[in-house]
Amino acid sequence: MRKVLLAALLLAIAGILCWPGRKSTSQTTDVTLVGAGDIADGFNLTLADSMATAALLDAYPSATVFATGDVVYDNGTDGDFAKAYDPTWGRARARTIPVPGNHEYNAAFAVGYFNYFGPAAGDPTKGYYSLDLGAWHIVVVNSNCAFVGGCGSNSLQEVWLRNDLAAHTQACTLALWHHPLYTSSTTSPDSEMQTVFQDLYNAHADLVVNGHAHVYERFAPQDANGNPDTARGITEIVAGTGGKSHVSFGTTAANSLVRNGSTFGVLKLTLHSSSFDWQFVPVPGGTFTDSGTQACH
Repeated sequence: MRKVLLAALLLAIAGILCWPGRKSTSQTTDVTLVGAGDIADGFNLTLADSMATAALLDAYPSATVFATGDVVYDNGTDGDFAKAYDPTWGRARARTIPVPGNHEYNAAFAVGYFNYFGPAAGDPTKGYYSLDLGAWHIVVVNSNCAFVGGCGSNSLQEVWLRNDLAAHTQACTLALWHHPLYTSSTTSPDSEMQTVFQDLYNAHADLVVNGHAHVYERFAPQDANGNPDTARGITEIVAGTGGKSHVSFGTTAANSLVRNGSTFGVLKLTLHSSSFDWQFVPVPGGTFTDSGTQACH
């Protein structure tokens, strides 16, 4: 009887430690993520390009998908999700890490977004959360700062982030949010995210992936003040290439290494135990790509 009770107790503990809807993987297991932001046009219902990027997700059926905000246009309503996101990237919903964008908040309290993704999107009053995959700690930040009490120092989200980063034991850290701190595009950089970037830098985070700017751009490792730092700097990749549209580039930002504003596609990340590989995968007919590997700090 004692053995039965002990077994039941261990199962119960395991159930508590595994979050609903989250994947749990060994720290020695490589993990593949694929995704992008700025995806499906529910306003004009021009879905050919988001259909093409969704087909790229199908090519990696065992990968975790990330969607870095503005996942459906124009207002993130239940109707927009039903008619535009669900027929495209929606078939990967069960394996998606969702990130809220500004268009999601065109619907009051981003209700369509939280209705669609459910518990996977975190607390609807916050929209920020974290999870572990393999050797990696993944932080989802809500860059819609005005809707969550700010993103600056000692805001609720920033205090949560510092505590979360201090508590995790994974070897490497990836952060996902919508509005980039750095961009060369005509979409303005978001200085409100500097404190978040600084917290990640202080915690030796490795990679930040954003959307919002409808381009692909990769930056050299840098700190929160835009100084190059090969020892501790964070690599930022903007992948607003999910299928909605493109924007142009303006003045090239410091530390920008690779830029493309004409190709839809997804960013593929292979997360190893102490390093990561990145690869931009274009839709059929696209010729632009970008790839490489980098060690964790």
